Amino acid sequence: MAAKKDDGRQLVAENRKARFEFRIAEDLEAGLMLTGTEVKSLRKGQANIAESYASLEGGELWLINSYIPVYPGAGNFFQHEPRRRRKLLVSKRQRHNLAIAIERKGMTMVPLELYFNERGLAKLKIALAEGKKLHDKREDQAKRDWNRQKARLMRDKG
Repeated sequence: MAAKKDDGRQLVAENRKARFEFRIAEDLEAGLMLTGTEVKSLRKGQANIAESYASLEGGELWLINSYIPVYPGAGNFFQHEPRRRRKLLVSKRQRHNLAIAIERKGMTMVPLELYFNERGLAKLKIALAEGKKLHDKREDQAKRDWNRQKARLMRDKG
């Protein structure tokens, strides 16, 4: 079963690597257009969005390369394709703003979290992000190590 969050969300999948690889500028919530067996598979807590990305194609927003495994209880006839493209549901204004950010600023869209909201609808948290350089990643790692060491010293000394 998927983990519960404090704000009523039921987390299904998380892209933890995204915050290390990208500098997040802003994020937004998008709905997902899913079939029945995909929803049942998500309710079991099975999904992977680590290698996926979002793309604007033909004026529509798509989630590409996400993995939702087949639901074994449905048999072979009603199954979905595990790595199919899934349409993301956002407003026209949001789609327009995303298109501008991608074309002018050279940003990319990465999924951060896949979850069920308090009403039981599947939602995807997408971030507009810029790729980090290698030295930025090293700086982040050094800061994380220093904070961990500082907390350890404070705990031990006093």
